[in-house]
Order: sequence, then C-alpha cells, then structure tokens
Amino acid sequence: MQDFDAIRTLIDQPQTVLITTHLNPDADAMGSSLGLAGYLKKRNHHVKVITPTDYPENLYWLSGNDDVLVFDEKKRVEISQLFEQADLIFCLDFSALNRIRDLEPLVRQSRAKKVMIDHHLEPESFADFAYWDTKAAATAQLVFQLIDRFGDKKLVDVGMAECLYAGIMTDTGSFRHASTTGDVHRVVAELIDIGIEVSPIHRRIYDNVSLDKLRFTGYALSEKLVVLPEYRFAYITITDAELKRFRSKMGDTEGLVNQALAVEGVIMAAILIDRGDEVKMSFRSVGDFSVRDLASQHFSGGGHKNAAGGRTTLTLKETEQKLLSVLPAYQEQLLESV
Repeated sequence: MQDFDAIRTLIDQPQTVLITTHLNPDADAMGSSLGLAGYLKKRNHHVKVITPTDYPENLYWLSGNDDVLVFDEKKRVEISQLFEQADLIFCLDFSALNRIRDLEPLVRQSRAKKVMIDHHLEPESFADFAYWDTKAAATAQLVFQLIDRFGDKKLVDVGMAECLYAGIMTDTGSFRHASTTGDVHRVVAELIDIGIEVSPIHRRIYDNVSLDKLRFTGYALSEKLVVLPEYRFAYITITDAELKRFRSKMGDTEGLVNQALAVEGVIMAAILIDRGDEVKMSFRSVGDFSVRDLASQHFSGGGHKNAAGGRTTLTLKETEQKLLSVLPAYQEQLLESV
C-alpha cells in the first residue's frame, strides 16, 4: 500500500499539518514523527506534532521535541481546535485509531486528509492515503524512504537524521532482530553519511539511566522474574505499588521483557504491568513462535510476529492466571519452535 504520487501531491503546497502517533510513544514513534515534521517544515508547511500521552525522558533530546504537544484534559480545547483547523493529518507508527486513545475521535471527525505511514499488520481503513509496509523494520525507515522517493533527501539535516536513526536503531533491537535487512543498513548508511554520530545516540537512549530505574531493574530481575522451562517461557509481573516504590517514570519498564527473553532456553517472554485502570502486557519471542497471534487471540493485542502487546481490564493476578491458563495450548509450538 504505497500512495507515493498522491502523498507527494498533498504536500506540494504549504498546508496546516498535524502529526500524531500511538500512546506511550517509543523511539520509532517519536523519531519518525519528528523526522517527518522537520522535513515538512522545510517544505514550508505549518506543522505540529501531537502525542496522546507523554513519552520517556531519554527521547527529549530529539530535534523538535520542544514543540511537541502532549494531550491532557487541560489542553483538550486547544488540541481540538488544532484538529479542526488541520488540512493534513499524518498518522505514524500505528494502524488502528484505538491506539491513540483520546485523539481517536478528533482524527475521525477531522475534515483533514489523513495519511498513514506504518509497518504493523492488518491496518484499519481510516486513512485516505497510506505508505504501509510490514517488511519495513521501523516507521522511521519508511519516512526516510518516502523522502528519498520524493527526491528530497538533500533536505534531511543532521537533527532529522538523528531522529530517524533513533527510530530504526531501537525498533531493530540495535540491529539484531530478524527485521534488520540490507535495506535497513543501506538507509542507516545514508543517515550516517549525512553526518550523524551513532555512539552518542545509543548512549542518550540506552546509557542514560536514573538510579531509581537501575534499582527497579535489579529488583524486577531478582525478585519478579519467573521462568517456566516446560514452556520455554519467562515472565515478570509488576504491581502499581512496586512502580510507586521505585518512583517509576515513563519508559522505566522498557527493556525488561527483552532481558527475560535473554534467559537461556527461553523463546517467549512477557511482562505484565498494573497501570491502575488496566494491565499492560508486552510479549517478545525468538524464532518462529508468533506472540502476535497469542496477544491478539487472548489479550486484545497485536503487533509483530516476535514483538507484540496486549491489555486487559482484569486485575494483575487475574491477568497472570489467564496467561498461565492459555500456555498449555501453545506448549507444543513453544517446545518445537526454532
């Protein structure tokens, strides 16, 4: 689904543009959004990035971050007016409008043309135009390829390139996931040629950890990690009280599920986090076992084959019990997965 010509026509003349992304934005969500925003500003558009929720502080260094508008109830009127005034809305790194929470009705009701740029499976048909490719490793990769296709690669400056690199680096697990193709490396090579320094970007994202987060990580791995060899499965549960005990901030739980997956012999891992009104779940796997199928079938989730999310309105304990109850149905797949 690649509406190159139509999208190019849409941006030929300066317009009022909004860019939004999914709740709890990660580096790909913010990197692709801010990278695209920088490009559109150079094309003389009036651009605003609006997120449905806040995002981790280790992304605040991204170029253009100071102009991001984060939704909250105090800003509802202001943000509603921006959606009413918009000519174009770019929806990045999500393919279903329920992924943007309070912004969903504003996007649905807006008269603006809507463009989806994404790499997730089974997109909802809400957009007028789309650049959608499930084989892409990151939405940031798609943004760069779109700009390149338009013949505007010369407009990508170092700040924009850093944003796009951050998105690609994190969504590929620092280039270790199976999604890391030759195309990914070719895009990254071009970003490096623009003038970015990759080591400082990695440090800002991965090596900028608060003492609270470090202690929380140690606690989670030493006290909360459960390994079930009979399913080749490991998981962590985190209560609301534990989040408060370690003064957990946005992003502090990121990466824990990957550490559970790193246990020898484990091919599927999960983390279950009590967020008060819901339990948020993240799943990871290696090989041919699809956590996306498990998450979508049992936990109102979705994502990619080896990286998916889900959520429930059950209690944390009930969610844990439900997860354990469905494992026997997948035991054979888990044991035979390679």
